[in-house]
Amino acid sequence: MSELGYDRYGVQGGDIGSGVSSWLALHYPEQVIGLHLNYISGSYKPYLAEAEKLSQEVVDFQKIGAEWSAKEGAYAYLHATKPLTAAYGLNDSPVGLCAWIVEKFNGWSDNCGDIENAFTKDELLANVTLYWVTQTIYSSMRIYNENSRRPMTFAKGEFVKVPVGFAKFPKELPTPPRSYIEKGFNIQHWTEMPVGGHFAAGEQPVLLANDIKEFFTGLK
Repeated sequence: MSELGYDRYGVQGGDIGSGVSSWLALHYPEQVIGLHLNYISGSYKPYLAEAEKLSQEVVDFQKIGAEWSAKEGAYAYLHATKPLTAAYGLNDSPVGLCAWIVEKFNGWSDNCGDIENAFTKDELLANVTLYWVTQTIYSSMRIYNENSRRPMTFAKGEFVKVPVGFAKFPKELPTPPRSYIEKGFNIQHWTEMPVGGHFAAGEQPVLLANDIKEFFTGLK
């Protein structure tokens, strides 16, 4: 950003971008005016004093997260441990690639049981085609392997001090309670969205864009 001539700027992220944005805000608070998130990494752990006990709502969240991971997390373990093996097969089969990607759009979006309530066939096929033409499914999987080596675990003294806004969509992947996120982030803005899932920017772009604008308005 400095090379591009930006000395002060805001950052926003969901999914993998939430981690990138969070680390940026943590390490460069002099440049970042604010951080807006619509997702937080499943590896997130704030620093806790040795004697500090987790609240019941955090314990309940961890149970929900573990149950979700047992049912839905096979892809993540594969991406984090053996990404190249699956990539060879997916880069060789457009049907396999389509199944691998569209399954997540179906399972993680707020679509009430019909994927076309959230995305058109053209939108889905455009996404799959992008990966197919560029043969880049491997790089999108390999980032899980890289992230597993540097989970979002905050050490003593690490706290995102810049103002933080969070847009919580109801069908998002398991999200920690606000009280737990606040142990590592300076939450100044929190929005409980009425609809939307993991792919918020694609599912509910207006809701997300308006919340981003509302949060950054007034920040200097």
